[in-house]
Amino acid sequence: MAKTYKVAVIPGDGIGREVVPEGIKAMEAAARRYGFNLEWKEFDWSCETYAKTGRMMPEDGLQQVRPYDSIFLGAVGYPGVPDHISLWGLLIPFRREFQQYVNLRPIRLLAGVDTPLKNREPGEIDFYVVRENNEGEYSSIGGRMYEGTEYEMAMQQAVFTRRGCDRVMRYAFELAKGRKKHVTSATKSNGIIYSMPYWDERFAAIAKEYPGFTTDQYHIDILTAHFVRHPDWFDVVVGSNLFGDILSDLGPAVVGSIGIAPSGNINPEREYPSMFEPVHGSAPDIAGRGICNPIGQISSGAMMLEHFGETAAAQAVERAIAEVLADGGTRTPDLGGNAGTRELGDAVTAAIR
Repeated sequence: MAKTYKVAVIPGDGIGREVVPEGIKAMEAAARRYGFNLEWKEFDWSCETYAKTGRMMPEDGLQQVRPYDSIFLGAVGYPGVPDHISLWGLLIPFRREFQQYVNLRPIRLLAGVDTPLKNREPGEIDFYVVRENNEGEYSSIGGRMYEGTEYEMAMQQAVFTRRGCDRVMRYAFELAKGRKKHVTSATKSNGIIYSMPYWDERFAAIAKEYPGFTTDQYHIDILTAHFVRHPDWFDVVVGSNLFGDILSDLGPAVVGSIGIAPSGNINPEREYPSMFEPVHGSAPDIAGRGICNPIGQISSGAMMLEHFGETAAAQAVERAIAEVLADGGTRTPDLGGNAGTRELGDAVTAAIR
């Protein structure tokens, strides 16, 4: 009997509502080809929901999606709703309550995509950013005092635990085990006096568990420069919540378009559902025009299939994306073309079939 995976779908806001259907269409094509089933259930949680109810999702939202095998998210964010509302009202509860402590973002230069870097060829840039997703600089510890006075102050507490550091670093090393066995750590221990030296200590300790691996570390400022000047240096890069966030947007930019970049919020132990989403956000400036790039969503779906263990199907989706981009005939405006969202989605889906 064919395996069935239950997926909670949250199209969200803006272009999320346009790219999610294309992602579902492509995943269904892969499922039919490789003999498994996908059962989709949509949850209409968004900034529009917040405007109507005062909440991004119901109080029992986490319990509603807990039984699912995965969450397939489009995007959240809309003008008039502060970003911290959409982030802390939907994304962060999933990432933290479901222990999605790895944010995984592949960075690859594909044929047919123009990079802003000169003299770079397809296949030359191919690495992962592994971002710690539960603690670090994005804690909820802190506050403000003396609002509205000359003594006004704001404090934000970063949190680095041994468990949090070790588990995301081990994930990075395990990922590199099947690649070039090279792990790079993002740090800033020359300026951040307590948390970053601790991060460096834990990286050194975990590296000892992996003899034969190449390791290095760079301060975040020079590391961003190396991403631009020497992206071919990297295999797996691990960073704290803030540094990983910065690097995982810079990475897609150096390979041509944030519109093709996928990501996974992963609970490696599979105790909870993981969540897969494109990097690009809700892009309200182009929402509703049918011109957004669906490839980030489709590629996020491929990451979801890989997480399910459907490796052949995931690889077929990635091959289809690569073929369509290399062909150059069907591309959305962000890639220099004039195709629409649905047209590009149809091309990828046809290549999967």
